Amino acid sequence: MAESTTEVLAGAAVLAVAAGFLIFAGQGAGFGASSGTYELHAAFQSVEGITVGTDVRLAGVKIGTVSKLDLNPQTFYADATFTLQDRVQLPEDSAALVSSEGLLGGNFIEIRPGGALDNLAAGAEIEDTQGSVSLIGLLMKFVGSSAEKSVTDGAP
Repeated sequence: MAESTTEVLAGAAVLAVAAGFLIFAGQGAGFGASSGTYELHAAFQSVEGITVGTDVRLAGVKIGTVSKLDLNPQTFYADATFTLQDRVQLPEDSAALVSSEGLLGGNFIEIRPGGALDNLAAGAEIEDTQGSVSLIGLLMKFVGSSAEKSVTDGAP
């Protein structure tokens, strides 16, 4: 009888630890309670490299996450919704940009605060946005302009 009681207690302890781990992991991934947060919206021409769960950063510090991405069928822009911490109140003229951590790094939403005296309300839209820049597109422009210049200069 003592062995079965010990086994039951050990099993219960393992289950409790597993449940605690799942709750901790869920909160870290943004599945926990969303108290202390508010949502903002922005429309981007391109959100390449951005997915639900991507960081939203201000001055390099994570202040929120992307919670929803949809295509607007009228404007053909990507509508992004992100959840920010309540303690971070952004001026109305703030900008949202799709930025990259470097050539091999991932993308994130960068917030550049404006100078307005009034702050964005929960559910408001950031009007000033800049979508992601395609590295391949930039390289093709550079190669194309170099080739065009060599033809006009008469260089081989």
